[in-house]
Amino acid sequence: MPSFPVNVGVSNKHLHLSPADLAALFGEGYSLTKTKDLSQPGQFACAETVTLIGPKGSLPGVRVLGPVRGETQVELALTDAVRLGVKAALRDSGNLEGTEGLTLEAPNGSRVTIPRGVICAQRHLHMTPPEAKNYGLSDKQIVKVKLDGPRGGCLEEVLVRVRDDFALDLHIDTDEANCMGARNGDTATIVF
Repeated sequence: MPSFPVNVGVSNKHLHLSPADLAALFGEGYSLTKTKDLSQPGQFACAETVTLIGPKGSLPGVRVLGPVRGETQVELALTDAVRLGVKAALRDSGNLEGTEGLTLEAPNGSRVTIPRGVICAQRHLHMTPPEAKNYGLSDKQIVKVKLDGPRGGCLEEVLVRVRDDFALDLHIDTDEANCMGARNGDTATIVF
């Protein structure tokens, strides 16, 4: 299979709220305030932020992403999880079974404690079915990614995620980006 270039998207700590948790934190009937579109169609950053509270500490100003989801999900880098004192299970987005929870606090002081939902998102490559076919890849396949630069190297165990509503983009977290000296908008190469 041939290698090919892909845009790098660095994902900072963030969360997705369920409708019930959004209402509990910001008020009944509240709607998220979109500030900018993200790389994936229909996904957006919001003006709303919360403080994450764990057994060992807190992280203020954590961005909410929209739209709302069926269940609240908190996505952290492992260094964020250590600061909070929680174990962030390495997972594909939406796979929350057996994960830990924590407390969310809105700027108005409202709090919600979620029983589960804290993950470290597995590094992954978004693509559409036609792109997957073109590159000879399939959903849930594992590939390697090469990043250039003075601190570059290869990241293994990159999950391929294929869906009609995706745009071609590599997502890594801030720990991985810092380790490799990568930034948003850099180009990586998918290698097999």
